[in-house]
Amino acid sequence: MSKPLRPDDRGATISDLHRRLAAAGHRVGGVEETDGYFGPETTRSLLAFQAERGLNERGLVDDTTQAALVEAGLRLGDRHLYLHTPMFRGEDVADLQLRLGSLGFDAGRIDGIFGPDTAGALTDFQRNTALAVDGIAGPQTIRALQQLLSRPAGRTTVTQVRELDRLRQGSPELHGQRLAVGQFGSSAALSTALSRTLRAQGAHVLDLDHPNEDTQATTANEFQATLYIGLRIDNYSHSRISYFSIKEFQSEGGFRLAHQCASGLDRALLSADVPVTECLGRQIPVLRKTRMPAVLCSLAPPSVVVLSTAEIADALANAITRWIADPAADPTGSG
Repeated sequence: MSKPLRPDDRGATISDLHRRLAAAGHRVGGVEETDGYFGPETTRSLLAFQAERGLNERGLVDDTTQAALVEAGLRLGDRHLYLHTPMFRGEDVADLQLRLGSLGFDAGRIDGIFGPDTAGALTDFQRNTALAVDGIAGPQTIRALQQLLSRPAGRTTVTQVRELDRLRQGSPELHGQRLAVGQFGSSAALSTALSRTLRAQGAHVLDLDHPNEDTQATTANEFQATLYIGLRIDNYSHSRISYFSIKEFQSEGGFRLAHQCASGLDRALLSADVPVTECLGRQIPVLRKTRMPAVLCSLAPPSVVVLSTAEIADALANAITRWIADPAADPTGSG
């Protein structure tokens, strides 16, 4: 896409946008917008889609939103799925992963990316159900999956269970941990302060300042970090801590780390009289592609964040320390 689609645009690309939004469950209403016009109803439907998918809610169709729209329209059975370069991505892959995981076959994170873990789980399923072991999710394999599990909704996948088990087996000490700290935009001072605090406690910290989220995720994966924490300053009324989540699945480590960070921020900014920090499950690239528990801290409002850099850095460092001490604990107190 050469430039984002935006309000008042017209033409075939807007008609295609309307079709994809409708396929994702966000039909555009209003007679004046049925003929390829990007008006208020399109904006409303687009914002609802972006919020549902955990995308940045800008009301514009950039490359990330366009890719999400394409992926959202894919249903299991629309195409053959197998290990391929580049890897298949889409709602159909996420459905396949969720079904396999709900049946006890570990497809890895339910991220909608058909990688080696998904391929391994698929061949294990085929082997256990007397299907041809070809690693291809074709009609026969999909039919067998659907017969064994008509609706995977509400089931805990084996991936989530195993993630919690791995978290419990980790070292409870911050000293020696490999941590990735990423920063975007104007948060360099904060990321420097946070990294300095973590290093002073014996952690090995990888500083990431590449503007591309995919690059930060890939580098953190290669570093084999225990966790990833991304920082940026946004023009919101309050801070938002995001972790990876899609329908019927969440990163258990990311969810817990996000709540620890939110609690720490609220305590650090109590005297600033800002609204409480919000925790959000989202699908943004840096969270989707990191292989470890990861959070993205969108800190706000800017005037408060800039004046509270030291307090916020200490709060986040303490939150990380608490999380590492017991990463499987439920910080919400619900169980």
